[in-house]
Amino acid sequence: MSKTLEAIHLLEDRLQKLLVNYEFLKEENEVLLNSNAKLQYLLQEKQSELEAKEEEYKLLKIAKTIEGSNENTRETKLKINALIREIDKCITLLNS
Repeated sequence: MSKTLEAIHLLEDRLQKLLVNYEFLKEENEVLLNSNAKLQYLLQEKQSELEAKEEEYKLLKIAKTIEGSNENTRETKLKINALIREIDKCITLLNS
């Protein structure tokens, strides 16, 4: 009978340790999920900033080329032609 009681007490102790460990891991997981969400938001924010800066750089590059720099004249002409084609497509869609 005492072996049975010892086994029950041992089982209770193990279950108690498992519950404590479970609660700890549950809280740690919640903290990590919150941290991950914050980092995902920051990453998205930085990607938006990067895209804006890249667009700003392209516009500055075009402006410099139009200004008289001979370095990127061909590239600027191609960009202007692409913009004109895009505008033409928009006009066609509006007229449809």
